[in-house]
Amino acid sequence: MAPARFSLKRQLLLWLLLPQVVLWLAGAVFSYRLAGRYANEAVDATLLQATRSLARQVKPMGNGLLIDFPRAAQDVLEADPSDKLLYTVSSPPGKFILGNRNLPSPPAQPASPPLGQAQFYDGEIEAEEARTGAKVRVAALYLQFGENPKAQQTMLVQVARSSANRELLARRLLIDTMLPLSLLIVLMSMIVWAGVGAGLAPIARLRRLVEGRKPNDLRPIELDAAPQELRSLAQAINDLLEAVRHNVQGQRRFISDAAHQLRTPLAGLKSQSELALAEAPPGPLTMRLARVHESATRSAHLVNQLLALARTEPESLTRQTPVRFDLGRLAREVTAELVPRALQQNVDLGYDGPDCDPDCASASQLEEPFTETRAPGLVPEQVERPVEVTGIPLLLREALVNLVDNALRYAGRGARVTVQVHVQTHDGADRAELVVTDNGPGIPEALREQVFERFFRATHEGNGCGLGLAIVKEIVERHGGRIALSAAQPRGLRVSMSLPIAL
Repeated sequence: MAPARFSLKRQLLLWLLLPQVVLWLAGAVFSYRLAGRYANEAVDATLLQATRSLARQVKPMGNGLLIDFPRAAQDVLEADPSDKLLYTVSSPPGKFILGNRNLPSPPAQPASPPLGQAQFYDGEIEAEEARTGAKVRVAALYLQFGENPKAQQTMLVQVARSSANRELLARRLLIDTMLPLSLLIVLMSMIVWAGVGAGLAPIARLRRLVEGRKPNDLRPIELDAAPQELRSLAQAINDLLEAVRHNVQGQRRFISDAAHQLRTPLAGLKSQSELALAEAPPGPLTMRLARVHESATRSAHLVNQLLALARTEPESLTRQTPVRFDLGRLAREVTAELVPRALQQNVDLGYDGPDCDPDCASASQLEEPFTETRAPGLVPEQVERPVEVTGIPLLLREALVNLVDNALRYAGRGARVTVQVHVQTHDGADRAELVVTDNGPGIPEALREQVFERFFRATHEGNGCGLGLAIVKEIVERHGGRIALSAAQPRGLRVSMSLPIAL
């Protein structure tokens, strides 16, 4: 099972923002409790004052009580209908004298409750009494009365207020405290988000540097402005690239040296086999010599292709300077050079494109057996604008030779091969297009991408080695161009090389 993918940015944000959220929640709980405590203190102070005022209205007289509680005092206690004070006077405690009968009793007290000290507690009464809620905050005060010190009695004075206003006050304090804190948390989260993004930007830049490279680009990574930790990673990658480049250079050097060493003996073997075939009488020996000659020819072709492939490598390209030249003239020259071979194979090879200048089409290039095919309506004496590109002519010549060579090999005897050069507009920009078209069997659409792979052959006919189109693609891409295969009409193959026009 593949390992789960995770994001470093997500992990950092989680570890940075999650503690803030936890601390924010803890702060909210602490603030709510703190606000409740302050609200209780404010309510308790009010209840204590009301309890002592009510106790002063109950005056001892002999062994009894004189209750001096005028209507005005009751109106003061009940001035706020939404949050009026409830009160009870009982003596002995528990025996109702005055006020509301439903106030909750104080918590269990010892045989001698504290006198003159108010007690505060929460309780519940019927909602009809409290009107704003069933929960109330109660203050209880125990007092003694009586003229005989040895026979004094105890009186309980209770005053209660609904808890709704207290909770409302606590919520308001919580909101007033947490709202600025919440805005601060949001602002800090945005700063953390931006900071994490800025901190991880060098990693994204390193990723783009690595992702944007071609597989054979082994140059060191330059990341001087990165943090120390990322520079260490880049240095480790550079060390690995250097080791790979050293290994690849050794392999390429071996292939190039081996190919150079094999050219001479293979050329000699090919020549000797040709002479032997010419002198040997018909028979089994001649057939064996023909096979030897065919193998020598194929080996020589493979060696030449390997040398051409070595010339397309980046190390070789750095030693060659791109120049501006006429692609049409190059195509004419290559076509003229390959005409004798085309005639030997009974293939009609021609060129269709603009002339670079009146002198570039020499008589030696246009005389028979060269066959020139022009587009309908093109006058031979007409001189058109040359199609100029910037690149390495030797490599583009090699690419065109490979394309024409493939067409001559696989189109078949009696086929027709045409080389064309013209200017084509792609996405609003002019590009030079070099096209080689034949009317041979073509390549199946399913194999048109695979034929660009090294040593892949779409057919076992002929003596190719599967490197021609791979070399062409390598050369075209290094010149900033594209290559595409398509079906020719009515039959055959159309190979198109698109290159940037020289500015």
